Amino acid sequence: MPLDDALSPDPVDMAIGARIRLRRKSLSLTQGVLAGRIGVTFQQVQKYERGANRVSGSTLVAVAKALDTTVGWLVGEESGDGGDAEALLQSLATPGALELLEAYAGIGGSGARQALIALAREMSSREV
Repeated sequence: MPLDDALSPDPVDMAIGARIRLRRKSLSLTQGVLAGRIGVTFQQVQKYERGANRVSGSTLVAVAKALDTTVGWLVGEESGDGGDAEALLQSLATPGALELLEAYAGIGGSGARQALIALAREMSSREV
């Protein structure tokens, strides 16, 4: 295994972390509250959500219970959508994506939302 691969988070760990974060935020829980429920520090929850640390089997069961979901959903087995949800979760795993989405949802005017979409598309097309 090349050294670069060893230093970057595994895509599976990142996907699980994205699902943990998405579910936690949908329940309006802080990382500290989740950490307390599963018996780890909030810094550890941050590492799980980024995919920097792997979630052990027993911790995954505790997280699922704390977030009132199933282990199957957290690991992506219960989507039933042909991979669309997985692609969405990968996008949401990008740092700042959830915050941007929350800010976008708070924009009142459709014209302003469309302008933001156009700006983001223009900025992403220049990134090469």
